[in-house]
Amino acid sequence: MNSRMLITGLGEFGLIKRFRRRIKTDPSVIVGSGDDCAVLRFDRDNYQLFTCDTIVERVDFTLKDPAYLIGRKSIAVAVSDIASCAGLPRHCLVALGLPKETPLKLIDNIFKGMLDISRRFKINIAGGDISSAREIVISVSMLGVVEKKYLCLRQGAKPKDIIFTSGSLGGSGRGKHLKFIPRVKEARALVKNFKINSMIDISDGLCADLGHILEESRVGALLYEGLIPLSKEASGLSDALYTGEDFELLFTVSLKEAKRLLKSKFSRLFKPIGEIVTKDQGFTLINKKNRQVKIKAEGFRHF
Repeated sequence: MNSRMLITGLGEFGLIKRFRRRIKTDPSVIVGSGDDCAVLRFDRDNYQLFTCDTIVERVDFTLKDPAYLIGRKSIAVAVSDIASCAGLPRHCLVALGLPKETPLKLIDNIFKGMLDISRRFKINIAGGDISSAREIVISVSMLGVVEKKYLCLRQGAKPKDIIFTSGSLGGSGRGKHLKFIPRVKEARALVKNFKINSMIDISDGLCADLGHILEESRVGALLYEGLIPLSKEASGLSDALYTGEDFELLFTVSLKEAKRLLKSKFSRLFKPIGEIVTKDQGFTLINKKNRQVKIKAEGFRHF
């Protein structure tokens, strides 16, 4: 490869794949890079979940945003990863990169946001690190636990599965991305009552994150425009499909389980938006004019 090639030439996920090819793990790692969480051996009945997330000034927030909500988001995005694997968050470490001229009050308010959401989800902030930086950077590493029988991954979607999402999509740029509630409770209700074949949280956008499920499961998908739930903040369908940072659950279940779900007390929490098809059928949207439109697994990219 050209030694002068830039990372923009590979893109975010191309770079991740480049790293994955070089990573070797021992048998203590059940699932490594490529899912929402690493899955590690823990005890006879449970796996340990391990994830990390970084939010960066001017990429994931600005200093015009309330400092409390910036801190809250830094923890919440990691909790959302744990939720997508149907686990319970337990411990985290927080690393801060701070400009030297940062007001102490700003950091106090960021930390208050971290503390409040950690208490809500019974998470122990067990330590961390602080370094100087040109802009504010917050990185959270989080441990969780999930029963082996409940673990959900991106792989496992099967043709004829029904695709569901929790909540409504779009409008994250209008403040939703700072105020969302990680769907731990909803994920736990799902796995305790239904057989979930695959699951992910919507961070990069519906199409991008469904694309991860399709890639890992080696299948295709058919979405129905008329079924995609738009939030009141959404600017339109494209916003819901591609903008990301909704942090809703996106999952697939068999047709039989879908019928059970839609007849259950949980039906108000989850919306069917499409179905899994064979890989050769690709990734398609049926628009409101009943026409098929090919779509790409694209969404937010860091580069």
